Amino acid sequence: MSGFDAFTALLDYPVYVVTAAGPEPAGCLVGFAGQCSIVPVRFTVWLSKVNRTHAVALGAEVLGVHLLSAGHGLAELFGGRTGDDTDKFAGTAWHRGPYGVPLLDDAPARFVGGVLARFDGGDHTGFLLEPLHVQVPSPGAPVLSYRDVADIDPGHPA
Repeated sequence: MSGFDAFTALLDYPVYVVTAAGPEPAGCLVGFAGQCSIVPVRFTVWLSKVNRTHAVALGAEVLGVHLLSAGHGLAELFGGRTGDDTDKFAGTAWHRGPYGVPLLDDAPARFVGGVLARFDGGDHTGFLLEPLHVQVPSPGAPVLSYRDVADIDPGHPA
């Protein structure tokens, strides 16, 4: 284990499902994301370039960012399967939110963010978001973390 791998092994942070509107809705589990500015408020999500959601997000003006509640259901679906061969939204409670972005009904908190910029970060692209519409239907609900989903095999291995 490299020094940086040992450092990151100590971290535990929320995971998110990021969604994008295209001809068909797209979404994936994201482990690299976070607030990056206070004034103005900004948030960055990093999407893997091998993921179908990445291709849809490249053409999107907004993205949906969802915190997940405890349990593997949505995390397994959006992180352990690929949209190349699975309709992740079939059988999942969701609706079109502002700007047509798919929003997951069972997320304890979510926001729709306008894409301000995209950054090449190696095997991921960073999407700088301006929060436009925020919903926190379950304040104080525990959220799923990176360590909680470490056992999920990615739908698109890196």
